[in-house]
Amino acid sequence: MRLALTAVLLAWGGTALAQTAYVSNEKDNSISVIDIKTMAVTQTVKVGRRPRGITLSPDFKHLYICASDSDAIQVMDLASLKLIHDLPSGEDPEQFTLHPDGRRLYVANENNNVVTVIDVHSRKVIGQVDVGIEPEGMAVSPDGKIAVNTSETTNMVHWLDADRLTLLDNTAVGSRPRFATFDSTGKTLWVTAEIGGTVHVIDTASRTERQTISFAIPGIAKDKIQPVGLRLSADGALAFVALGPANHVAVIDTKTLTVVKYILVGRRVWHLALTPDGSKLLATNGISGDVSVIDTKSLGVVKTIAVGRYPWGVAIRP
Repeated sequence: MRLALTAVLLAWGGTALAQTAYVSNEKDNSISVIDIKTMAVTQTVKVGRRPRGITLSPDFKHLYICASDSDAIQVMDLASLKLIHDLPSGEDPEQFTLHPDGRRLYVANENNNVVTVIDVHSRKVIGQVDVGIEPEGMAVSPDGKIAVNTSETTNMVHWLDADRLTLLDNTAVGSRPRFATFDSTGKTLWVTAEIGGTVHVIDTASRTERQTISFAIPGIAKDKIQPVGLRLSADGALAFVALGPANHVAVIDTKTLTVVKYILVGRRVWHLALTPDGSKLLATNGISGDVSVIDTKSLGVVKTIAVGRYPWGVAIRP
């Protein structure tokens, strides 16, 4: 894995060391480009309507963008920062995840209650599978065998055979599950439940819940604590959870499954991304229109970067 990443970085030549963050601005129909070294916005690029979920290709040459109100997934060439084509996403794509093969993109189509799978090379839909009402979060296991989707109204995690696109199982979780991610071993799935105000830690082998984690912040009403984005540290020791209108990021010790700190960030924190070295965590703050940069060692905010209106998704290129 390390050799593969090194080869990719060499292919980028002189730009390989320029770590860059991309932030989707939901109300401005744009992507903000942030230089991680200077922590400043260097460019803003217009894209389709209501961009939300974003992710990078494995070679870091392309950025995939869920343009929800354009009913398209747009592909941006990162060398030129130009949109080069659209992918046939189905209606209202909001979140997606790329298979470890770098070819299959699994898309949650909120309006149609389906997961659409796209071959990003041929630009064709290769399958769809019915899931629960208002599908949202998507994740694929590290071995590529299992895809999971969360449905906001059904309040479930749906387990899919990633190759056959068949439904394997369902696991009930808290109200309005929004985001899912596997740990690096694939043994545990983490799911946030926005209205439930909880995070669910699920054993992948048995597909049963291991623990529900709740949150309590002094001075903040419980119904304002709405978990959405979640990231695990590179060593797996910590989990970071964006708590929505509570305006905090929770830090969880993954060994004890207890909250060790709440970090104050901007207003309506949505999603999170770690820098490749794991030293910084970027959090998008929808209402305040900025990004909080958190030092993962001191667990404090070291910089706030103004971006466009209602920043939502964030991805970082090495």
